[in-house]
Amino acid sequence: MKFNRKSLALMLIDMVLVNLAAFGSFYLRFEGDIPQEYFLTYYHTAWAGTLIYLIIFLLFGLYNRLWQYASISELLSIVYAVTVGTSSVVLVIYFLAPVRYPHTVAVLLWLTTMFLIGGSRFLGRILQDSVFNLHLSGIPKRILIIGAGDAGALAVRELKNSNYREGYPVGIIDDAPEKQKLKLMGIPVLGTRKDIPRVVRSRRVEEVIIAMPSASGNVIRDMTEICEKSGLVIKIIPGIYNYFSGVVDSLKIREVQIEDLLGREQVNLDIEEVAGYLTGETVLITGAGGSIGSELCRQICRFNPQRLILVGRGENSIFDIEQELRSECPGINLFTEILDVKERDKVELVFRRFKPGVVFHAAAHKHVPLMERNPEEALKNNILGTYNLAEISDAIKVNTFVLISTDKAINPTSIMGATKRVAEMIIQSFDRQSQTRFVAVRFGNVLGSRGSVIPTFKKQIAKGGPVTVTHPEMVRYFMTIPEASQLVIQAGAMAQGGEVFILDMGKPVKIVDLARDLIRLSGLEVDVDIKIEYTGIRPGEKLYEELLTAEEGTTSTKHQRIFVAKPNGIDVAEIEGLVQLIRERGSYLTREEIITELAEVVPGFQQLPEKTEMGRAFR
Repeated sequence: MKFNRKSLALMLIDMVLVNLAAFGSFYLRFEGDIPQEYFLTYYHTAWAGTLIYLIIFLLFGLYNRLWQYASISELLSIVYAVTVGTSSVVLVIYFLAPVRYPHTVAVLLWLTTMFLIGGSRFLGRILQDSVFNLHLSGIPKRILIIGAGDAGALAVRELKNSNYREGYPVGIIDDAPEKQKLKLMGIPVLGTRKDIPRVVRSRRVEEVIIAMPSASGNVIRDMTEICEKSGLVIKIIPGIYNYFSGVVDSLKIREVQIEDLLGREQVNLDIEEVAGYLTGETVLITGAGGSIGSELCRQICRFNPQRLILVGRGENSIFDIEQELRSECPGINLFTEILDVKERDKVELVFRRFKPGVVFHAAAHKHVPLMERNPEEALKNNILGTYNLAEISDAIKVNTFVLISTDKAINPTSIMGATKRVAEMIIQSFDRQSQTRFVAVRFGNVLGSRGSVIPTFKKQIAKGGPVTVTHPEMVRYFMTIPEASQLVIQAGAMAQGGEVFILDMGKPVKIVDLARDLIRLSGLEVDVDIKIEYTGIRPGEKLYEELLTAEEGTTSTKHQRIFVAKPNGIDVAEIEGLVQLIRERGSYLTREEIITELAEVVPGFQQLPEKTEMGRAFR
């Protein structure tokens, strides 16, 4: 090994300590009065021990460790090294010493060497954890940790390892009766959640860290409400899971977000099944710069595709995701294509150049009110674009084609929803006569996506309000972007062809409740600091979204979060007629013509009246 100054200094210290241990073992054995005949044995022990211990310590790697982060593994290495070293010294002295080597001296030699060597190594760690260190770094924030489990231990360790620069843990809260009045890494458990106000006052707590990654949204909401009443800064350790193994592998303490209050469960992927159709394959993603498209890119990179083709119409968003992936996934062979899925010739050119084996079609116009005002664009992008992609995928024999759909396609009352339902029908019609496995994945809103209510609410809160909600009873299904993307990938692995997969969206959430939660998470009070105003349902919107038509029903799959809708009858001739009409007259179709044509193809499509339930008219 190469010796640096620190290693050489440790070796010199060890030489002194080994000699002290040798002297101490004889001194203690003979109670301070070492007989004359044992002086030669002591000398042999001292010089032989110095040489032997240093060699053993080198072999056990005691000079190439960062002792300020010493843990159980470092302690065990000291125990093994001292035990082997002591045994070797005693064996050598047994043959060299003129008198019998006392057994008690051998035991004392092991104990004193262990104490001195171990103490010297752990002294830095002991000082780091001492109260003295608190004064060196000033008076830190006083932190209360909620959760005395693995995440709580991670939080305490992280604060200690940073020399308490981020704050000092003064106590822990946990509802488990068996943990009360115990200590976690020296930090006491001070009570249950009902004791939080008392502990905050008595311990002068300034910040709370919620360390319960597996807790439900209701529990997190309960904790945040209790802490908000005490005026505390609230942070959380989210569910940080290894993508492949599903175990906690890192610590990220951050502010509480709306996703934490929903309490969505972690997605478990069948890694072998997913890798079987993505690893070593050429994967093409349309809408790769969007919320879902970009997350699909991030997740798919982990399965080492041979090539990843990023397709999108917006150059800035494609540039951003390309730069991110080149930085985070340098081994992935990336290509970018700026194209509009409505332009069939360019689509065919790209597909024939790269010959993708898997296609994820995430490009779409999704904003309901905008598409009500621009129905011809929804028609061209969502229907004609999907048809172009499906037709060319069939021609070049793509293995798997996955369409990203929406719950608004069910019994649609909006132009956007109806066009996405037609897109589902298109891929099902192609699947009937194609070698390509065409499937659709249908789910509701994703938190934080472009055009979702969360960014809008945040901007309104930042401006001082009011926060605008369309209707007090408006509810929607929500899931996180990574959750949706991972389930889409899993559904693609399960594809046999022709399925419309339905993702488990959990319980619907009132939009007004989301608004109230976001106001509170911003440290403000509803209707005091920020008011909520109701503006009326917008054109095309429904109070409640659905995931299935009455005729579809579902069947379960082997994945507990994914279901399959039973297929409905599809009139291929009607679909192809609509596509041809869009190609010929797309931009020139009137709103009335578009509604008429969609109503003929999509069963159940019915535009809501322009008068809303809130009494406002939209023109």
